[in-house]
Amino acid sequence: MSTTTAPPRPSPGDIRRLLAAAFIGTALEWYDYFLYGTAAALVFNKLFFPSLDPATATIASFVTFAVGFVARPIGAAVFGHIGDRYGRKAALIITVVLMGASTGCIGLLPDYRTIGVWAPALLAALRFSQGISVGGEWSGAMLLTLEHTPEEKHGSYSSIPQLGSPVGTLLSSGAFALVGTLPDDAFYAWGWRIPFLAAFALLAFALYLRLRIEESPVFRAMRADAEREGPTSAPLIEAFRRTWGRMLIGVAAAFLGIGGFFLLTTYVISYGTERLDIGKSVMIDATLLAAVAEIAVIVVAGRLADRMGAWKVCAIGGVASVLVAFPAFWLIDTRHTGLVMLGVSLGVAVISIPYAAIGAVVTGMFPETVRYSAVAMAYNLAGVLGGLVPLVAAWLTGLADGASWGVALLLILIAACTATGSYLAGPPLRRRLGPDHPEHREHPATAKATA
Repeated sequence: MSTTTAPPRPSPGDIRRLLAAAFIGTALEWYDYFLYGTAAALVFNKLFFPSLDPATATIASFVTFAVGFVARPIGAAVFGHIGDRYGRKAALIITVVLMGASTGCIGLLPDYRTIGVWAPALLAALRFSQGISVGGEWSGAMLLTLEHTPEEKHGSYSSIPQLGSPVGTLLSSGAFALVGTLPDDAFYAWGWRIPFLAAFALLAFALYLRLRIEESPVFRAMRADAEREGPTSAPLIEAFRRTWGRMLIGVAAAFLGIGGFFLLTTYVISYGTERLDIGKSVMIDATLLAAVAEIAVIVVAGRLADRMGAWKVCAIGGVASVLVAFPAFWLIDTRHTGLVMLGVSLGVAVISIPYAAIGAVVTGMFPETVRYSAVAMAYNLAGVLGGLVPLVAAWLTGLADGASWGVALLLILIAACTATGSYLAGPPLRRRLGPDHPEHREHPATAKATA
């Protein structure tokens, strides 16, 4: 391990500015990304696939939704290389520009009746671009946060970028709730476009924040080492060669926070409106209430991770999600407004327990020289699986003649994967590598920052 002198310890002001930029930038990225999920459930099936019957159009809409997740590993490879070779900050600036521009352009797209098959083709292309961006966003924000901050606080600090998810949901669902008050003719003609066009303004704000953050002290020390010894030629290939087993564990551990979330938000909106004939405003309001519950759970679970250990919090959250899967859907199936909101909130709150601490679990598994590539690939392979969840859920509901038991079993399977992966990332991995393994020893920059 190199003995390169570490950069100066970040000041408390630097850390506060970094945390604010990580949170706000991630919230705006997720606003853009989740906006598509809501529109896929409510708008795109009608405007971009009007020639299909309603059930098939919904599935087609979710196929374009899943395209963004298929693109995420490509983004992970691209931005992982940039982040490991040229800096975490450089990667994050590019991701936010790509996301904001892609989302804003969706708001400008003509529909199927105007340009025919080009409409869904362009929609899928822009969704693919969104996926490329998200492929590098989460890992970069998490690494910048944890590589600047003390290790004993990694549980709570890793939860701060995670708050971007419920805040992004609040912003996107809130935007759709506002335009959803328009008459249907106005909503489908132009109202749905407004939240997408707002992404251009949000992009300017997010870019301003990203330009002001400092580069990770760990990366600065790595760059000094690379100037003397030479950089890793292909960080992603090296990550697969050295850590492919850990990457699989990371995929399993992260699966519930992504797949479970989209099951209980994106798919449930479609399930409630299409299968249960619940008003779209009720389903959107349910996701808003769930996002508020998620914020509270993430804060509490992050603090618990500092005391208990991040892997324990993630494993407990996975087990708890298994237990509430059927009750959550039973509540939604009542069609009673209050119980529907309770069911969605209960499900989202419980799956948020592992989501809060997953950043500390996954980033702690990999050596810093290939960390961006390894973390990004592991998390975004979980994202590929997560993006397919609404599509699989729609198929299972069809097989069950509209009943929710198949979807509840799917949630149980996802939660069991996360509980198992979180445990494997804990004691078994530490025993295999050993406490003195080079990849468990701190880089001098980390030791300096956490002293």
